[in-house]
Amino acid sequence: MFIYELVVSAVENDKELHDNDEELFDLDEETLFLVSQTFKALSDPTRIRILYLLSKKECSVSEIAKKLNLSQPNVSHQLRFLKNLRLVKYRREGTTLYYSTDDDHIMHMLYQTIEHSQHN
Repeated sequence: MFIYELVVSAVENDKELHDNDEELFDLDEETLFLVSQTFKALSDPTRIRILYLLSKKECSVSEIAKKLNLSQPNVSHQLRFLKNLRLVKYRREGTTLYYSTDDDHIMHMLYQTIEHSQHN
């Protein structure tokens, strides 16, 4: 329901901005794809757990695997997906990669959704 409210609000705001426009505008294919992939990323419980952990602290793949009780290959796969969407970034220290979040907008949305979900 929360995502629906966000979409309705965005549509209403957009409508107010374009009330004088004679044409209706649509989103381009690239934007549609990126938005759908972002929601796909946030629809997976494992990726949500990883993003939430990384919002608290920078971690290596092995740290993420240990803290979340996941296999390292699974963590690496999920991080690759998140990195391709620019939701996480990494820095190299020797042979170890340390991951952190890379998009404050998405993290804000994630925290709002978590808060909404926990609200009674």
